[in-house]
Amino acid sequence: MSQSVVIELEMPDDLAQFRLPNSVNHRLQQLLDKQSREGKLTSAERREAEGLVNLAEMLSLLRLRAERAAQ
Repeated sequence: MSQSVVIELEMPDDLAQFRLPNSVNHRLQQLLDKQSREGKLTSAERREAEGLVNLAEMLSLLRLRAERAAQ
């Protein structure tokens, strides 16, 4: 059975804030490039990349929901 949680947030005027900061996005790109180039990452790098991808996806989802709520 799935559960729902309702969280009330103050929405920023600039929805672009729901993106990875440039330096964090750059780090993710470095890890993805290394994986493409070398075929694998260390276990620590893989966990880092997975965490950053999860964060990017969560921020994208928040941005989309905020855009819908603003309409």
